[in-house]
Amino acid sequence: MLRLLSVLAFAGVCIAQDADARSGKRSPNIVLLYADDAGYADFGFQAQPAADMKSLTPHIDSIATAGVRFSNAYMSGCVCSPSRAGMLTGRYQTRFGHEFNIPPGYMLGGLPLSETMMPARLNQLGYQTAIIGKWHLGYPAPYQPNKRGFGWFYGLLQGSRGYFPYPKPTAHRVIQENGKPTKEVGYVTDRFGDAAVRFIEQHKDESFFLFVSFTAPHGPLQAKPSDLKKLEGIQRPRRRKYAGLIKSLDDNVGKVLAALARHGLDANTLVIFTNDNGGQTGTGANNAPLRGRKGMLLEGGIRVPMCMRWPDKIEAGSVIDDPVISLDFLPTFVAMGGGKVAAEWNLDGLNLLPRLSGKQDALPTRPLYWRKGGKNKEIAMRYGDLKLHFTDRSKSPDPALYDLSDDIGEAKDLAATLGETVKEMRAMLATWEQQQAEPIWKSGQRKNARKKRKKRKK
Repeated sequence: MLRLLSVLAFAGVCIAQDADARSGKRSPNIVLLYADDAGYADFGFQAQPAADMKSLTPHIDSIATAGVRFSNAYMSGCVCSPSRAGMLTGRYQTRFGHEFNIPPGYMLGGLPLSETMMPARLNQLGYQTAIIGKWHLGYPAPYQPNKRGFGWFYGLLQGSRGYFPYPKPTAHRVIQENGKPTKEVGYVTDRFGDAAVRFIEQHKDESFFLFVSFTAPHGPLQAKPSDLKKLEGIQRPRRRKYAGLIKSLDDNVGKVLAALARHGLDANTLVIFTNDNGGQTGTGANNAPLRGRKGMLLEGGIRVPMCMRWPDKIEAGSVIDDPVISLDFLPTFVAMGGGKVAAEWNLDGLNLLPRLSGKQDALPTRPLYWRKGGKNKEIAMRYGDLKLHFTDRSKSPDPALYDLSDDIGEAKDLAATLGETVKEMRAMLATWEQQQAEPIWKSGQRKNARKKRKKRKK
């Protein structure tokens, strides 16, 4: 016992079980459902859903109907890998240099091993943990899910793949189960939904954390023919194919919700649905009324759809307008499991439980930060309703300032009229940036290395 306590202390784990946990009552389950590159307007539960998507996502919409919709929800990154790195560590990923997508085939590392990830924290609280779907946080063995705290991994290491079977999939695109390649059969989104159901059935009598990291609706635009036939009313071919990916996503969210209901787990499960970054308009996503898209620090690149349900804990049909960020998930989940966040974890998020339960009327006003491209490039912050945004500091030293309370589309630059506010926010942003690391790898690093090798051969 003493040895166990010393190991936990060495790992920096500070766990204080509450009365329910000590009495043997199960901690609540957590199911985190992640879409990939979906548009802000492309779900029916949104305040202003796109007309062609309004009735296409009934299962996802049911989460908001039974719980809460967040109108000011953010990811900590504007592309896939950084946003996941921030969410799963509870820390701004720029603190440890995970600022760009990991290049395909990059074998020099991944999310730094010095960072402790969400499943490892929850394992210490007695949770069974699984990630199903997309990883995109490191290819070498020490950086893969089973080495970072997940008890079960069913998915792919790379950031995307086709939805139909490959004749010969690469090692990073094949769907594996705990390191072993699986047979190429079936439609990928269905495979992930079925795997999630399997995990729930296997662990229905235990507390679990299930992260379903769908690849849909990330390209390629390979919808099922049966879904395309049902969507013939959508005239634009690209939008129709994208909608087919959304429909399949919703169908498989429905499978997960049905499995929870079938096993009587609804009341003891927090279900979250959100998206990994802003919508990719190039593949058909609709981010209205936001400006920008995936890869930008405008609202269209970082603000995301988000809803949660937890019967009898979260008021059905409620809306939270306070700004929240994916960094809040980890402290919230630890609190749900009866643990306490230790100061040495240096987390950047807040425990949302008091706000979700109605014990807290509003979250404290706090700054939220984003950076893309390292020093002297794009950077932004939000404080209250105001957002400061530098598009590219190497080209222009002057930021724009927007009031998001009445300008969600970032159309009116107030910097010239609110100079003192700009000065104060710039100082806050500069202090934060001093705490950030330079990117470990660059965008397109592997591609550039390949070009150099070809040039040398010539």
